[in-house]
Amino acid sequence: MGIKRWWSRKAPEEPVLSLALQGGGAHGAYTWGVLDRLLEAGLPLEGVSGTSAGAMNAMALAQGWTRGGPEGARESLSVFWEAVADSTPFQLDLLHSLNPAGDGALPGPMAMLVGLAKLFSPYQLNPFELNPLRDVVRACFDFEHVRRECPLKLFIAATQVRTGKVRLFHTGELTEAALLASACLPTLHHAVEIDGEAYWDGGFTANPAIYPLIHECETRDILLVLLNPLSRPEAPRSVDEIATRSMELGFSTTFLREMRMIAHARHAIAEGAGWRPQGRFERRLTGLRFHLIEAEELLAAGKASKLNAARAFLHDLRDMGRARADAWLRSHQVDVGSRESLDVAAVFG
Repeated sequence: MGIKRWWSRKAPEEPVLSLALQGGGAHGAYTWGVLDRLLEAGLPLEGVSGTSAGAMNAMALAQGWTRGGPEGARESLSVFWEAVADSTPFQLDLLHSLNPAGDGALPGPMAMLVGLAKLFSPYQLNPFELNPLRDVVRACFDFEHVRRECPLKLFIAATQVRTGKVRLFHTGELTEAALLASACLPTLHHAVEIDGEAYWDGGFTANPAIYPLIHECETRDILLVLLNPLSRPEAPRSVDEIATRSMELGFSTTFLREMRMIAHARHAIAEGAGWRPQGRFERRLTGLRFHLIEAEELLAAGKASKLNAARAFLHDLRDMGRARADAWLRSHQVDVGSRESLDVAAVFG
């Protein structure tokens, strides 16, 4: 009898999840907390779709999972985000701790740099493309090992600048360049070139991509982990509120359209049931079970806080994400493998 590897499923009927991880800069530490709690609960995983910060979380999870299963993934996520915090100047961490609002807003000097990014391109402000995130990625990830050994199906999204098309990098294609391309904000960084093509942040075209989880994974259960709010209580009025909501919508439109198409396709299939035979795709689409964890606590956060990598702020986000995931597990873990806990038609249709 062969040795059963630790990542093998215990039984064919065991509920398995695929994850869709949205990007959001430093707010990705919220997803760190969500994943930490899900991994602690021992939920088996099959596929992970990630964009920008979601891609970083996906890569950290995959590396740790490959080396040590769920506990290894938890450790890898912690190592990555602590390294991100280590790359942040001590003064920023101190200023965050003195911020009475506690909203993650950037202090004056950092806010000034962000303001300059509106006036000058990164090729002018940063001609040598100094990027602390690149150093963190190089220190934390062994791409060759993940490409060769990772049992998870990864789908990392980036945007091809020339055509505007989404490019998905699968597990066996992951490189430092691919990961950095997924998180390349064009106002802050030079485009990342891969095989002669320039790439920007995947949020422009898939934040996150859902279709690979539908077509390339077997599990019917897909958990959406979202950082941008699906709705706000009222329309924005101030300059900052308008800018924040504009950015949220700009980086969510493709995802919202994809989920709306799924909702409409399901409705059309249901209307035709009884007189039109269903094919494999129709059965797959109607059999999907969507679940949702949304970062409602970040509704009051401004867009500048997505650039705040101060350790205290990242830890606050992690703790909020863990608490949210814990609440979701208590309410909906029993739904995984049996029924959908997100009303896709009501939310996206």
